[in-house]
Amino acid sequence: MIFKKVTALSTAIIIASLSLVGCNSKSSSTNGESKEQFKVGMVADVGGINDESFNQSAWEGLQQAEKELGIEIKVVESKQQSEYMSNLESLVDQDLDLIIGVGYTMAEDIKTEANNYPDQQFAIIDETYEEIPENVTPILFKENEAAYLTGLIAGKMTDTNQLGFLGGMKSPVVSRFEYGFKAGVKAGNESAEVKTQYAGTFGDAAKGKSIANQLYSGGADIMLAAAGGTGMGAIESAKEQGKFIIGVDRDQSDLAPQNVLTSALKKVNVGVFETVKELVEGNLTGGQAKIYGLEQDGVGIAPNTQNIIPQEVLDFVNSQIEQIKSGKITVPATEEEYNNQK
Repeated sequence: MIFKKVTALSTAIIIASLSLVGCNSKSSSTNGESKEQFKVGMVADVGGINDESFNQSAWEGLQQAEKELGIEIKVVESKQQSEYMSNLESLVDQDLDLIIGVGYTMAEDIKTEANNYPDQQFAIIDETYEEIPENVTPILFKENEAAYLTGLIAGKMTDTNQLGFLGGMKSPVVSRFEYGFKAGVKAGNESAEVKTQYAGTFGDAAKGKSIANQLYSGGADIMLAAAGGTGMGAIESAKEQGKFIIGVDRDQSDLAPQNVLTSALKKVNVGVFETVKELVEGNLTGGQAKIYGLEQDGVGIAPNTQNIIPQEVLDFVNSQIEQIKSGKITVPATEEEYNNQK
């Protein structure tokens, strides 16, 4: 009798325990689902997520968020700009917590969608608005600071005192690269000159190669290419002609280890990850821009992995970094600011 009571009691305890485990599992699953409820989508511009540039960097930041924050991610690539709106709409229909548009050319479409769907959170990379919608977070970078550092290096290392700048399309973003680079060159070498050409596109590698060939043939021995996919052609030109080129957005030294002198890092991955982290932590409010510069570790230069750059040049660059962070040096971002510093 005692044995039966004990057995019955044990059975009851086991059943109760299993019930509790089941409840806890469901609760845990629910909590897990709650954490996994965060769904973030990204619309890449025409460069695509394998552009070796800012689209790829944005995608890497989103993948990092998936891995470290446990979110669900989606991406839609655009073959042409006319697809931006429909691609954004396709993500809106999926009930995501945040939709990220990559590139300033998507800014107006993001704004339109934000007005159409006030309860949907958006982020736009590389653009902001005079009046930022309450459900939009612009993610901006001080590209001029990164470009300035590469200009210092180029100015110190040129043998011809002739340098080149290849831009994709004229825009505030590319202007920050251009005038930051020019200011850095002058700070590093007052005798050096920068020849500038724009391709009018971010997606034509053949045109980038042709323009780079012209700049190199004209005497430039180092060039910065802020041109997205168009810049891939410039890197190919540098390889063929045995010249130096400076990459942009991400460390592009893997594309031409002996020719990529350094890269002007624009850490879009950092901006994307930090924005998603704020979303997950409940701190993303929208309506205000997030700006990443040297002080926020949002821009910089690539590590000197090939040991091409002399240590004294790197020491000079590091001293300039500290002066920028302290406010002693203000790097121009526009032609007007650059001319006023001459």
